[in-house]
Amino acid sequence: MSFILRCIDCGYKAPYFPTAINCPQCHSQWRNAEYDLDTLSKTLPLQLPDRPFDLWRYHELLPIRNPDPSLTLGEGGTPLIKATNLGLMLGCPNIFIKDERQGPTASFKDRQAAVSIAALKEAGITEMVVASTGNVAIAYSAFAARAGIKLWAFVTSLVPAVKMREIALYGSQVIKVTGSYDNVKRAASEFAQQRNLYQNMGARSIPSVESMKTIAYEISEQLTAFLGTTTNTESENFLWRTPDWYIQSISGGMGPLGVSKGFSELEEMGFINKNPAIAAIQTAGCSPMVTSWKKGLETAEVVEEPRTHIETLATGDPGRTYKLLRKAIDASDGAFESVTDEEAFRAMHVLAKMEGISAEPAAAVAFAGLFKLVRAGVIKPDDTVVVNCTGHT
Repeated sequence: MSFILRCIDCGYKAPYFPTAINCPQCHSQWRNAEYDLDTLSKTLPLQLPDRPFDLWRYHELLPIRNPDPSLTLGEGGTPLIKATNLGLMLGCPNIFIKDERQGPTASFKDRQAAVSIAALKEAGITEMVVASTGNVAIAYSAFAARAGIKLWAFVTSLVPAVKMREIALYGSQVIKVTGSYDNVKRAASEFAQQRNLYQNMGARSIPSVESMKTIAYEISEQLTAFLGTTTNTESENFLWRTPDWYIQSISGGMGPLGVSKGFSELEEMGFINKNPAIAAIQTAGCSPMVTSWKKGLETAEVVEEPRTHIETLATGDPGRTYKLLRKAIDASDGAFESVTDEEAFRAMHVLAKMEGISAEPAAAVAFAGLFKLVRAGVIKPDDTVVVNCTGHT
């Protein structure tokens, strides 16, 4: 399937190649992948019934020209679990958990790594650099090992030792950086530039953002299986379901940015008739997006010294991602919200004891955000809600 990149600053269209980071015309690093959605709206429904329920089910909507089955580790296709007990506790019966713990390395970052490594392998790239607070480096290490790509993983010294060992186990070169995650990103960038290596650029990386769309596609299909189709009264076509709310904890914000794009593409193809409200939840000790949004700021105020024990969410400078995510959240009538570390740790216990799901603190931030939004009346009792359980303990 053909696709092109469109620069979000000047509109220039160009083909995709992983090492071509900048727009050829204005040199912006911010571009969107665009697909032939009109054609796909007709062909995809005919093809999906015969495909496995995994990430590559939607390969025509990913920036890979020829997917290589030998690289897969079974990514995507994670369960959607109805949280019956949480629903009873909160008086909101239609709460669902997208259980991304079930990925190959137990976090939603497996999607990002799978698509990114496939794109690099297709382009003949053999060495790369990532900056990480843990899960990204683990996921990339696993998929890079399978693809024969050497990985340099820059991580903050606060990453738990067990995660450090797992990164090294896959054969990656681990570089510990004392300081914040923003310091780690700067060190990784300098290293990549000195050696002329490909570096994962987070929300500026086309495969990274595109990979997260598959969460939206899967949720819509899975909710339809739970609740049945709806009908478009104008055309009498049967449509997939979407939740009223999609909730995810964020650090840099790339995840919900991609998920929002996925729902928008489904709507453009006529598969759904509404986008869910997006709720992005940060830990209060490092919540530049939340505080900036509540102040009505166009640009995020930087948090120079994060004060949280949940290191994986300690991105103090979200950069332009805040502007893009703010636009998506405002368009969906969603919200940014923050919770304390203590609220997140309590949510971990509630989730484990009530639903049998063991989530890491960063994932529990989303559930603490759910509790806060329900109690504040932002989420209504009859709303259908999907919470992304982004990673295992």
